[in-house]
Amino acid sequence: MEMESLQDLFVDQLKDLYNAENQIIKALPKMIKKASAPELKDAFARHLEVTKGQVDRLEQVFEAFGEKAKGKTCKAMKGIIEEASDTMKEDAEPEVLDAALIAECQRVEHYEIAGYGTVRAYAELLGNKQAAKLLQQTLDEEGEADKKLTSLAETLINVEAQA
Repeated sequence: MEMESLQDLFVDQLKDLYNAENQIIKALPKMIKKASAPELKDAFARHLEVTKGQVDRLEQVFEAFGEKAKGKTCKAMKGIIEEASDTMKEDAEPEVLDAALIAECQRVEHYEIAGYGTVRAYAELLGNKQAAKLLQQTLDEEGEADKKLTSLAETLINVEAQA
């Protein structure tokens, strides 16, 4: 794809995020299965549902720009998920594995926060306030997920892993 304008770059970045979100939808059930703490399983399950809504929202943004919703392989997310997969194969105590799963999931969240902040700014510059609003909603959800994981790690999971 040639990138001759900010809109071309914007669409390219949307495709990356669309693929990343779909990779996450496939990975989260495996993380839910591997997690041992009920609170962590619940957090992952809730985020899976939120992520499905984020994909729907991305489809609305594509539509707002007259584009077909499709992804291009997000190599960064693929690598992060591969690392998480390797972590899940480790011979670790359940509490330690839970702490590692949070670390892996936060890497995902931070990547998404960077991506959504960028495309939201592009949507604003391109004059599409509705798309910017939709992307801000997702950015807010990603930030909230990161905060919840931090809280869960600091108050429960990491404490149990230390014992």
